[in-house]
Amino acid sequence: MRVLGVDPGLTRCGLGVVEGTPGKPPALVAVGVIRTPADLDVSKRLVQIEAELEEWIAKYQPDAVAVERVFAQHNVRTVMGTAQASGVAMVVAARRGLPVALHTPSEVKAAVTGSGRADKEQVTTMVTRILKLSERPTPADAADALALAICQVWRGGVASKLQEAASSRSNLEALAQAQSRLQVARLRAAAAAQQGKR
Repeated sequence: MRVLGVDPGLTRCGLGVVEGTPGKPPALVAVGVIRTPADLDVSKRLVQIEAELEEWIAKYQPDAVAVERVFAQHNVRTVMGTAQASGVAMVVAARRGLPVALHTPSEVKAAVTGSGRADKEQVTTMVTRILKLSERPTPADAADALALAICQVWRGGVASKLQEAASSRSNLEALAQAQSRLQVARLRAAAAAQQGKR
């Protein structure tokens, strides 16, 4: 599974692509940051973020996109910019038919470090170890995007496997019921044919 992680923001929007399967260390595919100037109109900044996200998706072909769930902060302006960038990321993914997963910061921290209260330094350290990188990903937005992607590979991958298994089980049960009905119909037809011969 290849996942694009997006740490949304207007000034810096972190992007990280990893590939892996649940239970195994994922591998780094790409990491970067979309930067937009603070003095640029918000709508133009969002268009720039959209264009670069489109490029990343076209280039790296992820199977899913993981975006950090916006949570309440004291700074309303920061929350608004984060929410707007998050919305752009979800629209770009949805337009391409890619599943989008939202993860809270504490979910991501717990997945990567084992503690939902880990600080940015701990997250960056664990991302560096998990992906076996020679250098720490910088800025923190890039490391956070990679952590989101890792979280989705590990947690989302398991969830999708469970969903597939449940779906397969339902399909198998339906198939077994259909075969049972068919067998009963054949037996009844055979019994009716036997009675007709008598």
